Amino acid sequence: KLLESPHYGEHWSRYWLDLVRYAESNSFERDNPKPFVWKYRDYVIQSLNDDKPYHQFIIEQLAGDELQEVTPESLIATGFYRLGAWDDEPADPLLAEYDALDDIVATTSQSMLGMSLNCARCHDHKLDPLPQADYYKFLAFFRNVKQYGVRSDESIYENSVRSIASPVEEAAFAEQKQAYETRVAELRQQLDAQENSIREHLVGGEKDDFNSDSVRLRVIRKYIGQHLTKEEFETYAETRKLWTDLRNNPPRSSEQALVVKEFGPESKPTHILLRGNPQGVSDAVEPAYPLVLGAPTPEILPPANGLSTGRRLALANWIASPDNPLTSRVMVNRLWQWHFGRGLVRSSNNFGLTGDKPTHPELLEWLAAEFINRGWSMKEMHRLLLLSKTYQMSSAPQEIALQKDPLNDFYWRFDMRRLRAEEIRDSILAANGTLDTDRMFGPSIYPKIPAEVLAGQSRPGHNWLTSSEEESRRRSIYIHIKRSLTLPIMASFDVAESDFTCPVRFATTQPTQALGMLNSEFTNEQAKVFADNIKASVGEDKSNQVKATLTKVFQRTPTDAEIQRGLNLMHSLKTDFQQSEDEALKNFCLLALNLNEFIYLD
Repeated sequence: KLLESPHYGEHWSRYWLDLVRYAESNSFERDNPKPFVWKYRDYVIQSLNDDKPYHQFIIEQLAGDELQEVTPESLIATGFYRLGAWDDEPADPLLAEYDALDDIVATTSQSMLGMSLNCARCHDHKLDPLPQADYYKFLAFFRNVKQYGVRSDESIYENSVRSIASPVEEAAFAEQKQAYETRVAELRQQLDAQENSIREHLVGGEKDDFNSDSVRLRVIRKYIGQHLTKEEFETYAETRKLWTDLRNNPPRSSEQALVVKEFGPESKPTHILLRGNPQGVSDAVEPAYPLVLGAPTPEILPPANGLSTGRRLALANWIASPDNPLTSRVMVNRLWQWHFGRGLVRSSNNFGLTGDKPTHPELLEWLAAEFINRGWSMKEMHRLLLLSKTYQMSSAPQEIALQKDPLNDFYWRFDMRRLRAEEIRDSILAANGTLDTDRMFGPSIYPKIPAEVLAGQSRPGHNWLTSSEEESRRRSIYIHIKRSLTLPIMASFDVAESDFTCPVRFATTQPTQALGMLNSEFTNEQAKVFADNIKASVGEDKSNQVKATLTKVFQRTPTDAEIQRGLNLMHSLKTDFQQSEDEALKNFCLLALNLNEFIYLD
């Protein structure tokens, strides 16, 4: 039932999005939104719900545009390349270009192969058998990829956005675009006529100034009452504003996606860079797999469409091969980690010498083989793990076992864990009955952020489009991820760092978490909604109110002692603090949302 639920993909996609540094803005000072990036998030959710074989899942992301049969889905998958941070005004453009390539190398090698190959950018790897040449040979697979953009937002559409529309949709958009261009030309013609009538009257420096389109309105205003009436000037100004607004907002087909693009079938050359410095060009290298893995020479076939080199598809096929010694091991280790809280290899992005040794190497080998034998099905592996005796162990401690294995390396019990940031927010909305689980997919939501938090930005509130209360009830997977602005409840509970691949989230315990859960505008608003819903469902009886509240929070029947404790608290709030009955119930609901049993899985 759980595996068949459409919400399975919503839950499990978050783990993958952490790995591939998913965010919906560019970072740096302007931190503008990435166009259509949410379609990649939807692609991941749908792929997991469909139980897409893992090897196909990674091939589509690495080379979905180079497949024999390219689909809108496989194009959207290549948004993988566009998820990283982007400096739209780099001090050193060439260095920024190589930094972007390094981001792709790091994310690909760590997330899919468990290799810290990016450590060999400047020199041979200090511990693993990865020479610097291997880093640049791996980078050569991506060398022909166009940069995300070059300074302007318009360049992003040129370099990273592509139509995924059907022929009918393409025709409709072409018609819309033609109408737009005709209207812009008509307005420009009207402006030219008025400007030409004034041009012959200009004197001195005004003639030079008039060559700059942006100052013409100011110059023409001087001639009101001489060579044009006030009404004519106002008509000109209105026409100019309409023309400017239209020109700055050309129609864009919604049937577009953020994708990877290359320069063509011939790649730029790749050179080893001395100490990683783009100015220190050394020997040229060709695409090749890391030598330590004993891989074959890449077979690279450029696609017939002539849009790319075929290098990325060669890499994708090698990574996704059942003969690759790392891919299946790395992924089953992640599945184990996501169920048990840690991997059989704790350093799940690093299977090298600087990483942790597996606690159960034979089990890891067996699971990796099973993964391939079961058609790379992630749902089959979920079923295998969830039905195991190990997963069904109690979290209750045993004194002797704690002494012998305090870190629980041998899984003699189940580790208690705190809910992740998204799970806490969603659980609050689920408890008070407002979580919207019906609407899936689509553009992201922008929950309300307090003005005090927005004030911390260089441009307070810029590009944060507060959604309606109804929209804001959607699951947290659909929240817009802005790199420079994080929803407070997410920040407090260790949401993933999105600038780099994030294999494991911290689970900190700090005062700001409790302070936020008790005092934040969000939790107090939700506690009020909770109280109103409880009162509407069970009436005025205080015992029933407490029981219903705790049942929602605990997802079990509360004990008589727990109910009595809640009644005592509500009585104290009314008698000792002069709160009304509604205030007391609201604050009891707030307390219930702060109980350990609500925040922790035991």
